[in-house]
Amino acid sequence: MKTIRALIASSLYFFILAVTYYIHINYFNVNVVFYAAIGDSLIATALAGFILFTVKYFRLFNFFEKTQMLCLWVLAGYALAISVPTVIDRSLSFYILEKLHQRGGGIRLDHFEEVFTKEYVKEHRLVDIRLTEQLASGTITIVNGCVKLTPKGQRLEAFSRAFRNHLLPKQRLIMGEYSSDLTDPFKNSVERVNYTCK
Repeated sequence: MKTIRALIASSLYFFILAVTYYIHINYFNVNVVFYAAIGDSLIATALAGFILFTVKYFRLFNFFEKTQMLCLWVLAGYALAISVPTVIDRSLSFYILEKLHQRGGGIRLDHFEEVFTKEYVKEHRLVDIRLTEQLASGTITIVNGCVKLTPKGQRLEAFSRAFRNHLLPKQRLIMGEYSSDLTDPFKNSVERVNYTCK
């Protein structure tokens, strides 16, 4: 009996989540897709939790069991937020599939760099979107046309660099060869550039 009612409660949560997400993306402004989806999952958890704690049908669950369900819903909402809208919104892999379809099912391999630099960046407004996300996250500021790291951004960058250097695969398959190139992608970067600011 409890299992069936737990499944019903969880189904109710996922229904509320789907409706909340749909209303949010269609009728409200969204600053960052990931944050919006997380917010929707928290709203859905609160609404489903209210029903769980107040409706007589769910009284057979004790407080601990109800709290466990709330925790599971928060985790499920987070997993969905990062796995579906966020991945589709920013995934280069999905872009490749969509671009292949748009171009009739095939693109010459020797033109993929051109596709990324001349089409992907422009079509997905990649620079604008990523800067918007970083501004909303508080990791950068833009002052007098200069993009700068905030202290929070510096901490996040240090973590990212340390993780990349020490915890990403040292032998990763890249186009038929195993390489450690992505553990230090800047090692062959151009040394002198004219776009830095102080």
